[in-house]
Amino acid sequence: MKRHLRASSLLFNQPLLVAPDMLDLGVRWANQAMHLNIINIGPAPGTVGMWDDDDDYVSREARAQEQRRATIARTGVEVVGVHGILVSRASHLSVCETMTSYEGLRAALRQAVDDPMVERIVLDIDSPGGAAVGAFEMAADIRVMSQVKPITGLVNFMAYSGGYLLGSACSELVVSQTSGVGSIGVVASHMDRSKAEEAAGMKVTTVYAGAHKNDLSPHEPLTEQSMKVLQDLVQESYELFVNAVAEYRGLPPEKVRATEAGLYRGQAAIAAGLADRMQSPQAAVDDLSRLVAQSRAARQSNRVSVRAAAMNIQSMI
Repeated sequence: MKRHLRASSLLFNQPLLVAPDMLDLGVRWANQAMHLNIINIGPAPGTVGMWDDDDDYVSREARAQEQRRATIARTGVEVVGVHGILVSRASHLSVCETMTSYEGLRAALRQAVDDPMVERIVLDIDSPGGAAVGAFEMAADIRVMSQVKPITGLVNFMAYSGGYLLGSACSELVVSQTSGVGSIGVVASHMDRSKAEEAAGMKVTTVYAGAHKNDLSPHEPLTEQSMKVLQDLVQESYELFVNAVAEYRGLPPEKVRATEAGLYRGQAAIAAGLADRMQSPQAAVDDLSRLVAQSRAARQSNRVSVRAAAMNIQSMI
């Protein structure tokens, strides 16, 4: 079980900004951790895969970077993916599951903001949410960076819970007819293994100092004290969530709270104030590219006019 300790610590006894069905999936995985059904294996973005040859990896990264530069030079738009479960660190990424780390996302956005060739940034969001730890800091960073360069949140096709928190911090949030947003709520789980351990002939005795040191222990039923600790964590995160969305979307906190973590699709999301406009993902990116092209053409025309005026003045001297 040692190899699953990190996964368990990310899943249990902490508030999660994640859709309930995704949490249920994680809990079922934890119950069957020794019988994993690995469907897809591939390296997480920016990481070396288990079987990668170093030269192949370097070559592939170089080609990807070259393609990225060519696309940005042509369109002026940088598309940054926010896909799968959200985790706080890149070291938590799994090769068996699509995930995005807050630290990796932050680095990608900073690169885009600092790149003079990038004029518009798109967050391509398809996420059920994930860890609360680091989520609010990431959303705040997105809002700050959106003041430097416009960041369009593109729901393609799911931005629930923590995924929605990040999208709400963008300059604008675009949904398609069938894409969904919301799940503005917090959930936490505690796994009580005491019955299973008893059935296996095991009994764990814990010696501890400090009244809260043994809170949320998986080796015994949840105590009243532990329940209060977990409830307080959830409520604290919920207030942060509601207030953050209210600030980013310009909504009263009461209206955000009134969604009761509901899910909204397409026009219903716009009507609820959770999104700005409806457009298909590809059409939205194409329109942004056209806006950049028009802006570039206008700037070029102005430069030509200024140079012509300067030459005219010089000829008159």
